[in-house]
Amino acid sequence: MRIAIIGAGNMGGAIARGLAQSGQMAKNGLVVANPSRHKLEALQAEYSFIRITQSNVEAVRDADLLLLAVKPWKMEEVARELKPVLDYRAQMVASVAGGVGLADLSALFCHNELLPPLFYIMPNTAVAVRQSMTFVAAQGASEEQTATVVNLFRLLGEAMLVEERLMDGGMALASCGIAFAMRYIRAAMEGGVELGFYPDEAKQIVMQTLSGAVELLRSTGNHPEAEIDRVTTPGGITIRGLNEMEHAGFTDSVIRGLRAARPLKK
Repeated sequence: MRIAIIGAGNMGGAIARGLAQSGQMAKNGLVVANPSRHKLEALQAEYSFIRITQSNVEAVRDADLLLLAVKPWKMEEVARELKPVLDYRAQMVASVAGGVGLADLSALFCHNELLPPLFYIMPNTAVAVRQSMTFVAAQGASEEQTATVVNLFRLLGEAMLVEERLMDGGMALASCGIAFAMRYIRAAMEGGVELGFYPDEAKQIVMQTLSGAVELLRSTGNHPEAEIDRVTTPGGITIRGLNEMEHAGFTDSVIRGLRAARPLKK
């Protein structure tokens, strides 16, 4: 599969690096376009087999998937440049720009009453270390094309095919969720310092504890409450800590934060 990434900024660059690290890209299978050359040269210095160009038109030539990783307000300009040269029978178009969904892509890439297969893709920042939770919504794509795109992003972590109506919720739960998880880690670190650990020690302890919790759920398939029950003995310290957190509104605060993180409707 040949992939053209338009944009070498934070998200485009992270996706390019992740795909390069996966070891699954064929020679000449990945090309990145960007207006300024220094980001392109930095990419190629790390991964010499990544092709680079400052021409969007050159990048999409012979690509199977066109991945748009530009700012939302640049999307119209990029689409206007590219749609006359796209092969609508053979090439797929995807947006990883937040808020540029399938209806927007349809309006931008409709050409002579034709549309390519379209994908709205929402990774999170952990794509940089191939641990993203990515959501994919599709329009006009075959099952095979859809599976190809979903499996591509499984090289960069976990990927889930969803209806587009769930993308905003996915953004809150996984994209904003990275920040929420970091805030928990920071809070637990501060608590660890109060308990007598140095900050770096507290960070190490909290990260390993979270990693262990995730692995327990992965390996057992249990509901989190089942694992909570395993460590909450009657009258014990764990249940006292949990109850204190709930008195302070822990669960309610998490749910309210997720609701507030959904994008505002236009």
